[in-house]
Amino acid sequence: MGIHYDYKSTKGNKLMEKQAKREKKLAEKRAKREAKEGPKIQEEQEKVLDASKPITLDFLTNPDK
Repeated sequence: MGIHYDYKSTKGNKLMEKQAKREKKLAEKRAKREAKEGPKIQEEQEKVLDASKPITLDFLTNPDK
């Protein structure tokens, strides 16, 4: 009976520790990936459509633009 009683009383703490450990690992992976690849903010800004330019068929069908 002692094992089961201990399990239930510490279950919440163990789950919170596991979640914190998982989030820490993910944050480290994200930081490592961003450092390796570089910032993505510049790429996103380039892909914004300009409202003054008309949308042509070539623009829609060419994936490189």
